[in-house]
Amino acid sequence: MEEPERAESSRRGRTALMIAAAAVLGTLAGTCVGYLVQADRDPTPLPPLSQPVVGQAEGRVAPLSAAQDRQVATDGDLRKLLVDRPKGAKDTSALRGRDGWMDLADYADEYKNPSAAFTDLNGDGFRRAATASWRVGETYSVEINLVQFRQKTSLGASEWADNGKHWAEQEDGTRSWPLPGTGEDNGMVYVHDRPVREAGYLPLYSAEAHAWRGDVYLEIYVNDSRPIPKATIMDLAVRQVGKL
Repeated sequence: MEEPERAESSRRGRTALMIAAAAVLGTLAGTCVGYLVQADRDPTPLPPLSQPVVGQAEGRVAPLSAAQDRQVATDGDLRKLLVDRPKGAKDTSALRGRDGWMDLADYADEYKNPSAAFTDLNGDGFRRAATASWRVGETYSVEINLVQFRQKTSLGASEWADNGKHWAEQEDGTRSWPLPGTGEDNGMVYVHDRPVREAGYLPLYSAEAHAWRGDVYLEIYVNDSRPIPKATIMDLAVRQVGKL
């Protein structure tokens, strides 16, 4: 059976712009008041130009090894950072992308409103996405995406992780837990106990995880016709975070 469409990406753009504009106006007002106050004060003597010389430390700092520097790993082949799929697992019928990669259009198509998602992802500096999906048996399936952002003008990875967590929390009958290894509130795991039911199809239970590490947003989706235990999604998410 086909999986239901993922929740659309709802952005906080207008509110964020209003807050930013208010902050700018407040800064300008404070600056004007500061000039008026300074105009009535006597000049403050400048400090002497000569200052003590700070000695330079000797020796060289050893560079981080490839194992210690996460940037080395995430700038390489992201597909190698995806968890290995279990033995005997098969490709899903909804396999997306090409050779384990999704470009901007492929990934935006994951959302209910692809055009809006495309615009948001592009504005947030989408760089690339590595993907893996598989199924075990007839009804159990997994999809994992590692979405990398350039993060020159915004923290895209954390923003899209927050977006994923927001929509996961909107579903009724949802339990959630922090994801170990991701820092405070950086990662969450969700189990949806209320299945999606459609006439002529088996019930569809789901679980998901959302987290970010550096410039990479991690999302995991698990579906089955039976309730999904917390241990199933948690183990998968912890192993995936460990590879990042």
